[in-house]
Amino acid sequence: MRVAIVGLQGGVYEHAYMLRRLGVEPVIAKKPRDLSNVDGVIIPGGESTTIHRLAVYTGLWDALRELASQGTPFMGTCAGAILLAKRVRDAKVGEARVETLGVLDVTMVRNAYGRQRESFEIDIELSWSPGKPFRAVFIRAPAIIETGPGVEVLAKLDTSRAPLLVPNPPREVPVVVREGPVLATTFHPELTSDTRIHEYFVNMVKGRV
Repeated sequence: MRVAIVGLQGGVYEHAYMLRRLGVEPVIAKKPRDLSNVDGVIIPGGESTTIHRLAVYTGLWDALRELASQGTPFMGTCAGAILLAKRVRDAKVGEARVETLGVLDVTMVRNAYGRQRESFEIDIELSWSPGKPFRAVFIRAPAIIETGPGVEVLAKLDTSRAPLLVPNPPREVPVVVREGPVLATTFHPELTSDTRIHEYFVNMVKGRV
């Protein structure tokens, strides 16, 4: 099994470490040829605009778009989740000018909890692993404020525990979602020692979940 990690910016090697712990040797993708014959793709956290610009510059963006159109499993974390979303806004400036792959039917708000100093860690519960909290790391995190009918919510966050910088914030927001072959988290699972989310994605790639 070949899982590629978009290796342009962000937590690339943290994701690689998690995959290796699960017995999967990752492909670090920096050029289109690196995406040949891959079974799944991870877009890491970082800065969504920067990742997009570098991907366009290297030619990686068109290759990612082609894989997405073929139904290749994708996982995006934080900025990577933004680049999967169909609709993106910014908590400060409104409509965000960032091109995305548009394969996840959600509305994403960038910097929804604030900037770097508002970063936080908090326990959440994963739907497929109840009773065992997952320590989620939110760094300049986005928030999902709308989901389409085909989107499955796999974990939520009570916004009374982490206020959003959006008008009339919902009581809860999804923080792990899946739509078909696409998995997204608004936080950084690669910055923990807990492999459950990466294991779920590997099982998606294998067709087990």
